[in-house]
This record gives sequence, C-alpha cells and structure tokens, in this order.
Amino acid sequence: MNFLFVHQNMPGQYREMVQWLAGRGGHRIVFLTQRKTPPAIDGVQAVTYRPHRVAGKDAYGLSRVWEDATGAGYGAALAARKLGEDGFTPDIIIGHSGWGELLFLKQVWPDVPILGLFEYYYTMQGGTVGFDPEEPVNDHAPFLMQARNAVPCASIHVVDQGVVPTQWQKDRFPSLFQDRLALCHDGIRTDRLLPDKTAQVLLGRLGRPLTARDEVITYVARNLERTRGFHVLMRALPRILAERPEARVIILGGNETSYGPDSRTPGGLRAEMEAEIGRRLDWNRVHFLGRVPYGDFQRIIQISRCHIYLTMPFVLGWSVMEAMSMQATIVASDVAPVREVIEHGRNGLLVDFFDPEALAAQVVSVLKDPGDYAGLGEAARADMVSRYDFLTRSMPEQARLIASLVPGAPPLV
Repeated sequence: MNFLFVHQNMPGQYREMVQWLAGRGGHRIVFLTQRKTPPAIDGVQAVTYRPHRVAGKDAYGLSRVWEDATGAGYGAALAARKLGEDGFTPDIIIGHSGWGELLFLKQVWPDVPILGLFEYYYTMQGGTVGFDPEEPVNDHAPFLMQARNAVPCASIHVVDQGVVPTQWQKDRFPSLFQDRLALCHDGIRTDRLLPDKTAQVLLGRLGRPLTARDEVITYVARNLERTRGFHVLMRALPRILAERPEARVIILGGNETSYGPDSRTPGGLRAEMEAEIGRRLDWNRVHFLGRVPYGDFQRIIQISRCHIYLTMPFVLGWSVMEAMSMQATIVASDVAPVREVIEHGRNGLLVDFFDPEALAAQVVSVLKDPGDYAGLGEAARADMVSRYDFLTRSMPEQARLIASLVPGAPPLV
C-alpha cells in the first residue's frame, strides 16, 4: 500500500506506526511534515513543506489560528500536488487535524480516504482554561476558545474517519463529532518499555551511578510549565527533601511553554519557581537534565523509586503511560484524564493538583516504605499491556480502521 502520513512535527503520534509499517516491508510510506530536518526512519520518505502563510504578529486574535491553519493546509496541499505530479498517489492519508494540514488534501486527491487524528476541543469548562486560580481568565477567553475550534470543526467534514486517543478527549467533542470518532490510543511498546532492576544513571556531579537502590524521584514533561504542574512539584520538594535526606530528584523537560501563557519571569517558570523556593530547598539534590535521548529517559524511569506525574485536565502525556509500562510507582494529580488510566491505590496514587503538601506527604510515604507500594507498579504494567499495548491493541485497531476505508487492501496484521 501507499501511505501518506501528515504531521507538522514528524513523527508525532505516528512514531510507532510508521516504524512498524516500514519494518514490515511491501509499503511505500511518505511523511509530509514542516520539520526542516525530519528524523531519518528506514523505509520512510520525509517530505518537508512550508506553510503558504503564517499569521502576522498583529493578526486579529479571533482569526489567527484559522489563518495559520489555512496557511499550513494550503502549503501541505501544494506539496501533495507536487508528489502527485511525481507519480505518487496514496491509498490512504493518515494525519493530525490540529494544525489544518488535512484541510485541502481532498482537492488534490478527491477519492483518497483520510483517517484524521482529533486531539482536543477547547471549552471553558472541564479543561485547562480557568482551572488554576493563579491563571485567571479574561472576558475574551470564551470567544478565543470557540475560535480555536474552527479547525476541528472544518476538519471533521474533510476526513472520512476520525480517531481520538482517550475517552476523556472524545467526551470533550460535541455531539456532531461523536459518530465520526473512533477510540484508539497511539499505543505503548510494552515489549520494549520494561522494568530493569540493573539500570544505572550517571550524573555529572556524582561520583557513582544512581540505581534502583537509591531514593530517586523523577518528573518528566515536554516543558516545565504550569499545565503540567511544574509549579506544584517545586512547592512540594522542600518538604520531601527535608524529610528524606538521601533522596534526589531528576527533572526532565525543556524551559519553554507548550500550553498556556508564558511565565512573566525572564528565564521562564523554572526561574520563577527557583526565586519563590529560594533557600528552602537543597538544590544540590535537584538535577535538571533538560530533554534527554529516549534511552536515557527509559533508564531514568527504571531507577525511579517514585515517579511524579502532574497535569491539569488536558491531553494525557505519553510519559506517564510509558512509566506505567516500566512498572514505576506513580503519584499523579487527581484529574479526569489521569483517572482514565490510574485508579488510586490499585495501580498508582492520586493527589489533589492544588495541594503540594499532600503531594509531598504521599511521595515521602512511597520513599520511606517502597515495599508497601510495589504492587502498584505491577498492576500499572499489567494495565498497559492489556489495554494500551501497541502490538496487540493499538495497531490491530488502526489496521481495522484502515481496512474499513480501503476495501480490498491486503491485511496489515
């Protein structure tokens, strides 16, 4: 089959699928992306496109997202037209709807089915907007949120089938979408993301590697930001490290902002929290590693005695499910998207997002008596294997959706 994948930040949610398809052989796989230097994946042809237009700094706020989306969509369509002129016609297009890249592909290939990923629908209730009292919303917020939904509202009429990763995400979309959205997670490679008691992590300031025998606390986010609870983590650390003098904290994440407003402090939220916490924290035991290679992330989780996952009500991060697959003992924020995968006391522990003291107390308890909580990690891994495994759950469902859109196509699994 001829596959065309579309995601502005290749490979995005399609990391596992494109590698799996390429590894099977017999397919031509083209990936359309905005990345100037896309990752090299054996058997996958990356094609970079440029948005035809990007909204200016003075663009009208209510139309800015739509202007960017149509600019990206038209740029993607022009690149697709060039692929067609060079002799490539996909049997199916699989892509993310969020940035408008799918909007005009039917103008290039009217008869080619599109399987589109729908990630988030913006509302004033139940999500990140208005959740944190430290981030009050203004009178413009309801209008800006609804304006952002122009992209999924247009995209649902373009795709032949939509897909959404979790039930919480699906429930955020209005009734118009529900019959068009299939529930299918991207999938976790539980066959690769395994616990390993022999894992070691060497940090520059220490003279020996850290192992699972050490009191290691971990926290992972794409960026250190409020949406992912970084400020809550930092407010909990003084008590944690004071009560556990041998504990060390490893923090992974960039210093930018992916979701929500930027910090007003030069240096970002990390600098803001460092100023707030000040001398109350033993900074020698806090290790900021930024973004690390995937293998290093895996080893860091494998030595973790307690993994902290904090988020406002928002799209569930891959990292928490990957940590569950590696049998980590997880303390997470008690919000709806997290409750979809973590049940308090059975496969993890949940605390109030706004209560750093409760977070600290729970983490201290895990560090003090790890044996009392060992069963949580085992249950967490069992859940990932049975519900979210890429090879046995996600890819078979994706293959079923593809087969429903491409009659007569050879079976993928």
